[in-house]
Formats: sequence, structure tokens, C-alpha cells
Amino acid sequence: MHTQLLPALPEHIALGGKLLQSGQLVGFPTETVYGLGANALDAEAVRQIFIAKGRPQDNPLIVHVACPDDAESLCHVSSTARKLMDAFWPGPLTLVMPKKATVPEVTSAGLSSVGVRCPAHPVALALIRAAGVPVAAPSANTSGRPSPTCARHVYEDMQNRIPLILDGGDCQVGVESTVLSVTGDTPVILRPGKVTQLEIAQVTGKCLIADSVMRPLREGESAPSPGMKHRHYAPRGNMTIVQGTDEKKVVATLKRMYLSSENACILCHENLLAAFPGMRVFSLGNSPEDTARVLFSLLRDMDALKISRILCQGWDTGGVGLAVMNRMARAASFDIIEAE
Repeated sequence: MHTQLLPALPEHIALGGKLLQSGQLVGFPTETVYGLGANALDAEAVRQIFIAKGRPQDNPLIVHVACPDDAESLCHVSSTARKLMDAFWPGPLTLVMPKKATVPEVTSAGLSSVGVRCPAHPVALALIRAAGVPVAAPSANTSGRPSPTCARHVYEDMQNRIPLILDGGDCQVGVESTVLSVTGDTPVILRPGKVTQLEIAQVTGKCLIADSVMRPLREGESAPSPGMKHRHYAPRGNMTIVQGTDEKKVVATLKRMYLSSENACILCHENLLAAFPGMRVFSLGNSPEDTARVLFSLLRDMDALKISRILCQGWDTGGVGLAVMNRMARAASFDIIEAE
């Protein structure tokens, strides 16, 4: 299959809509990461997503809609869910709600619930409207790889697997949406993202965080959200996260590990770059928000450089830091150490 990589012009978005209507796949930009879209109501089209990604079918997909009202045909929308839609949609918040029979089992991975969101990206919204159907879309990478934040990343993974990739430039958020379950009495964050616990609690009064956010799922434990069950976001090299509030200890630990490793690289906060003269080092920026924008691209750069050992400085888990640490931890297979 020949893959076209085209700028997200109106005529190319219209082509994408026709491809989705005909049961084919389209790579497209959102504000979070690039998505790999199919008609969410067409079970066979959705199966093609799993084939293209090499993704296990027990991993649920997120359904993207063009406006909040479109969620009504897919799931049972509670008053709490409606408040959250009013506050955060369009935006990087996925709401997990009890699904209706219109949603195929393959889309929800056999669960009784489904995640739905309205993306805050003009190309994504135009594509959904052009297709005239809700669009199921995980990140547009092969399963386990770092998520794509530009069209080139999608092409690297999906060349000759899908017919079209729409290039809408770099993603502004850089990590996937917050996934929030509203199936119970209290909203629960299943996957952290840009929309934080505090922001959600300001709307709903309460918000919990699932304990699985910063640990691997246990044997036999089901995944109610994407990004929980299988190896995710991972570079090819071995990755270790170094945590600590004492910057001198962080620098000393990173240096020690770098010098005892072959073909290593350090990823650190911007203010510590000068602490590693003569070493291969890259900046994570000045804040968790900065890191969110560049993390997946940096991990792909590590692969391109054939780095064997990635030593990465962590962030505090407050606010967006939780989303960044969740992605880092899974990319590192939870190899996290305290600086000493």
C-alpha cells in the first residue's frame, strides 16, 4: 500500500473523510499526539487499526467526536460528564462512560464503557466532520513505540500500512489526553494528561487518581484505559529515571551512571545542561509542560542515534508532572531510582 503524506489542506481533509467513510485508516493531528483514525462504528475498519499498529485487541480505543452532543449516540452521558464536557471540550480530556450498543465490542475492547473526547485541533475536527462519523483513534505509532508528535513520526511507523497521513504540524501538548472515568460516583483519572486532578476537582468537587497510574498492571488486571496494560512509549535503548529534589545528587548520579555505561545519553532539565561537559546530553526544557512537548520526539531521536542507555531526570508528580512521569515510567519499564 502506498502512503500519501499530504498537508492538511481542505481538499486533503475531504479525501481523508472519504477514506474513513470507506473503512480505511487516516493518520491525523490532534493537540495531544497524532491519531490513527477509523470509523468507530465500523468493526472491520477498527480491526484494521489493531493490524496496522500491531496492537493487542484487549487495549480499548478512544472515540473522537466533533461536538459534545455527538457523544449522546455513543454512551450514557451523566450530569457530571456534561459538566466536564462544558468545562474542557474541545480539549485533551477523554471521558470514560457507559457505552451504548452502537459502539462495536472491538472499539471498546469488550468493555461495557468507552472513552470519548472532542479534540481541540482544527484539522481533527474538520476530518471528523468530513467523515460524518465518530472516529476511533489511538496514537499513530506501531504498538509500544513513542507516540508521534509530528507527521514525520507517523510516516516512519505507518509507511505502506495506511493510505493517508495529514500533516498539521507539531502537536502543542505532546502527551496523550487525560483519561477520566465517570462511570462511578467519583471521577477517577485512569491516565494522566494535560488536564490535571486539581482542574477536574474544581468542576466536580472530587477527583481520584487510579493507583495503577504509576505502577504496572497486575497479572489478569483489565485495562479500562489505553496506555495501561502493555509496554508503551518505549525507546529501543534501556531507560532509567533518576528522581530527587537535590540537584547536586541528581547530577552526581547521572554522571556516575553515564560514565559506567556504554553509548549513553542524558536527558535533563534545561538548567542542568552545563553540568555535563563533554557528555552527550539533551534538554527536557524548564518545566513538565516543556518536557511533555518534547519527550516522545527525544525518545525517537535516541533511537535514530542508536543510544543504548538513556538516563533521564524525572519531575515532581504534581500537576502535569504526573502525566510526564507516567509516560517516562512506562517508557523505562518502571526503572526509577532515587539520586544519591
